[in-house]
Amino acid sequence: MKEVADRALLADYIESYGLRKVFPKALLPYLTLYGYDQGELICTQGEPSHSMYVLVRGKIKIYNTSPEGRTLVISFKNPLEVVGDVEYIRDGDIINTVEAVSPVQMIGVEYRWLRKYCADHSPLLHFLLDIITKKFYMKSSSMSFNLLYPVEIRLASYLLSVSYDEADALFLGKLGTADLADAANLIGTSYRHLNRVLQKFATSGLIERSREGITVKDREALRSLVSRNIYE
Repeated sequence: MKEVADRALLADYIESYGLRKVFPKALLPYLTLYGYDQGELICTQGEPSHSMYVLVRGKIKIYNTSPEGRTLVISFKNPLEVVGDVEYIRDGDIINTVEAVSPVQMIGVEYRWLRKYCADHSPLLHFLLDIITKKFYMKSSSMSFNLLYPVEIRLASYLLSVSYDEADALFLGKLGTADLADAANLIGTSYRHLNRVLQKFATSGLIERSREGITVKDREALRSLVSRNIYE
């Protein structure tokens, strides 16, 4: 994580996403713009939470790890999304791990300033209620997705999510070979079954496998296979 010392860019994001009506004027000096590199963790499940972040550029991956060590992808998110909102309301530790899929920029603000200037600020409270409601609906749906959809659909959706960012045409991600075991856990299948499906995709010309990892070769064919991305 690095601070992006560009107040003009921060102000542009605030205007573009209509956040000036969400955050009171007194809070604006305490907002900070941060940048994250691809693959960088934004927050980790179980750690103390002290700030709330608003995603304004890039794509993030949200996943959860059970006490038994099993991980499961919950969703991929594009702007506008909030990280640390539930923790702010509950005053608890971080619920899910959040990772930057592409280069990401987020507006951050510490909880202490939110409590000082926004405890009774209804526009922010309505904004958070809307975000949190959608978030829990998505989490509930993601559990059903992993039960109802075959591995081919889950993997295709996952590959599309980690390989592309609709807001950044220059971003072309790749699933690294070292990440395949994690990918299997995240979509809820075995490593062996994952490799069988990847081989099927490669034979069909949808992807290309190399020592470096998996590259999507036919995005539209992969998209038509899933009809809609179940993780976004």
